[in-house]
Amino acid sequence: MDSSFFRMNTSAKLPVFKNGSHIIFDTIETILYIERIAVVSVGNDSFSNQEVIEWMQKIQQWNPKYFTLLHIPDKHRLYVSKFIRKVVIARMAESPDLASAYHSKLREAYETEEKLKNADLVKRSTESLVQLLDEVETKLNDTTYIVGDEFTMADATFVPVLARLVLLGLEDEYISCRPNIADYWGLVQQRPTYKKVIGKYFNGWRKKKTLIKTWCSLHIRNLLKRY
Repeated sequence: MDSSFFRMNTSAKLPVFKNGSHIIFDTIETILYIERIAVVSVGNDSFSNQEVIEWMQKIQQWNPKYFTLLHIPDKHRLYVSKFIRKVVIARMAESPDLASAYHSKLREAYETEEKLKNADLVKRSTESLVQLLDEVETKLNDTTYIVGDEFTMADATFVPVLARLVLLGLEDEYISCRPNIADYWGLVQQRPTYKKVIGKYFNGWRKKKTLIKTWCSLHIRNLLKRY
């Protein structure tokens, strides 16, 4: 919500990749851009092929926002939502030239709460997730990873989906019941990159540590009115 971030990206959404004056807001475009840089910088000619790109696009089509919020206890979700609105209002006062952008973000926060009451929207999000998982389950009948026997950016895009489900306590409902994905999930968790980027914060007791740290930060800032 920082004003410098808003000036760069008025949607205030992640991801944002900035290299000099070049700014990218799309995950897949960022990946492809970095791959092109790698070719020039270190001579790495390992590009994501068309099948990998198509899988990344398919995975990215599922918007996890409403599904995730639906599975967070109301009291926690509403507390964070209220805190975010306070942050937006405070930033709006600090940067009146960005009032329009902040107002859009504030309106989005209120609209999100209303959309969560829409049973059809939530149902569509869940159905979209199930379809994606079923397609991956079928694909893994013949391969170790999503596109062949090598880990690709398609996997790097999909693994956070599984990590999200585990964090929400939905592993049995969506992962364990799909044997290929269950085996795949066990495999990717052994990768050093997973342990460093995700496992370090969300595996076992670390998940509680991360959540407690976040909870304490929000409550202290709210108590001190440090928005």
